[in-house]
Amino acid sequence: MNHIFLLQPGRWTLEGTWLERHVPTIPVTGKILVAWTREDWFNMVTKLTFPGSDRSEITLQYRGHFDVGDRQYTFVLQHSELGRVEGEGWIAPETIIQRYWVLGDEKKRRSGFETLHRLNHNTYYHSSGILAGHYLVSAMEATLTRLGE
Repeated sequence: MNHIFLLQPGRWTLEGTWLERHVPTIPVTGKILVAWTREDWFNMVTKLTFPGSDRSEITLQYRGHFDVGDRQYTFVLQHSELGRVEGEGWIAPETIIQRYWVLGDEKKRRSGFETLHRLNHNTYYHSSGILAGHYLVSAMEATLTRLGE
């Protein structure tokens, strides 16, 4: 596979837009750090900020596991707004796809998805959304760029 994001340690920047229901589009920037503790375990930390907005920043702390030689992985996530989250991801030839659900959230039934499409070795296009039940609550589109090598 030709993926660098997630499959190798690295530092990334994020720049794009955040959308919420009935709210004007908000610019979003962020930093992502991917680290591997062992051959099949990764940690990823993401911090999203909203310049020029009073919206609070969002932090995400992932811990995930790949089965050796597998294209699928599972992860747990501590999300600053959603709380404890669990999810799965698939590695496709040009795309990384993740789906997650909020634990202990039977009333709101929040879940989400992320798609990262590889544009080139150091750049990905990211689109994601958070749902409550059947309704889209927020979405983000952004470009991820790898920092230094």
